[in-house]
Amino acid sequence: MSAAEGPLVVGVDTSTQSTKVLVVDAATGQVVASGQAPHTVTSGAGRESDPRQWWDALREALRQCGDAAHEVAAVSVGGQQHGLVTLDEHGEPVRPALLWNDVRSAPQASRLVEELGGAKAWAERTGSVPAASFTVTKWAWLAEHEPDSLRATKAVRLPHDYLTERLTGEGTTDRGDASGTGWWASGTEGYDEKILAHVGLDPALLPRVVRPGEVAGTVRDSHDLPFSKGTLVAPGTGDNAAAALGLGLRPGAPVLSLGTSGTVYAVSKRRPADPTGTVAGFADAHGDWLPLACTLNCTLAVDRVAALLGLDREAVEPAAGLTLLPYLDGERTPNLPNASGLLHGLRHDTTAGQLLQAAYDGAVHSLLGALDLVLEEEADRSAPLLLIGGGARGAAWQQTVRRLSGRPVQIPEAKELVALGAAAQAAGLLTGEDPAAVARRWNTARGPVLDAVERDEATLARIAGVLSDASPLLERSERSTTVR
Repeated sequence: MSAAEGPLVVGVDTSTQSTKVLVVDAATGQVVASGQAPHTVTSGAGRESDPRQWWDALREALRQCGDAAHEVAAVSVGGQQHGLVTLDEHGEPVRPALLWNDVRSAPQASRLVEELGGAKAWAERTGSVPAASFTVTKWAWLAEHEPDSLRATKAVRLPHDYLTERLTGEGTTDRGDASGTGWWASGTEGYDEKILAHVGLDPALLPRVVRPGEVAGTVRDSHDLPFSKGTLVAPGTGDNAAAALGLGLRPGAPVLSLGTSGTVYAVSKRRPADPTGTVAGFADAHGDWLPLACTLNCTLAVDRVAALLGLDREAVEPAAGLTLLPYLDGERTPNLPNASGLLHGLRHDTTAGQLLQAAYDGAVHSLLGALDLVLEEEADRSAPLLLIGGGARGAAWQQTVRRLSGRPVQIPEAKELVALGAAAQAAGLLTGEDPAAVARRWNTARGPVLDAVERDEATLARIAGVLSDASPLLERSERSTTVR
């Protein structure tokens, strides 16, 4: 390990597929050690994980960091949003966590929107219109399908809350992650008693919302991690808010994140409230807002298409009139929770590489379609898109985003931005700085800029036309059909 100039901090990213850890020099932003360990996620209609795996993965990732992990002064956890973690009186999971991409609660989402005043009322109360990914819909699903689990639940947490609580022994969350539940009111910045009463959730079961810059707690005696007792623990936050911190985002800078899910977002000084539900009006982790649109199908869906075709993910050819909507897990943007993948334009001379490129086009089209709704009117629409996430370094992803956006694209050199943002939050506890300012001091957004190319209007129009024509088919729910 190279000598550090300042104290060391740990940033954690507990994502859908794995937990990643960075040990970072708070003075310079240098990553001095890192580790990663996988999780298991169920397949099929449900997407579930045992929260205890997240803790085991955190232990293993820290073990890989070696001696550096024993020297840290502060730690923060960034995590996948929306997941419903139910704990019993001993703090043990009642059942596996329902993850953000579990769409079984789509009927409950529709019902809740209707029962509590419609989409506009929800947007005004919470900043967002709940979709199947939101925690409140998962709680309603649990109440309907597993009432015994509901009765056994003595605490309700989000994924990052679960790990933070195991570190400190205290139930806490932050405004960024709380804003994705559907029961946190963005206007008052507190839990919404009317929504909680409607879904039968006692507010006493929820964690305390820690303010930006506040210490969430300290590492307690009883743990099996390399941290010393008394190590400071920051509030943590959701993964997108953590990545925004990791980039040191200023208001208006557009981000396109290519991961298991795809997201577009930008920091805003204005509280968002989109009644269409396309843009989620999330809070960020340091006092502003993070209007965001999310798709369920991004890198994982495209990689699945590549695997089915027996191709490397970069083996694309121009799509030549082919349209593939890769809605393999249903879709959130557009809101089609029961949809499946759809292919149009197949010909005798269609190649596998063209099919793969069509999958990229379909995935990026969904993200760019929401970008103008995320950005405010005065935003500079010629500014570079910050391209982050696991897909950002893939040439096929880069070229598809450039071609369909018509904008320059910047690829930050910094990796693991969620964990880096969490590390900046931890560093802010030690220095008193805004974590985004810490990240700017670390120069985390530095990276090459790819020039703009002419926007491919023909492909965009073709995909939009197929999506419009196929809407009745995509909206059908095969899962509601009983096979006898």
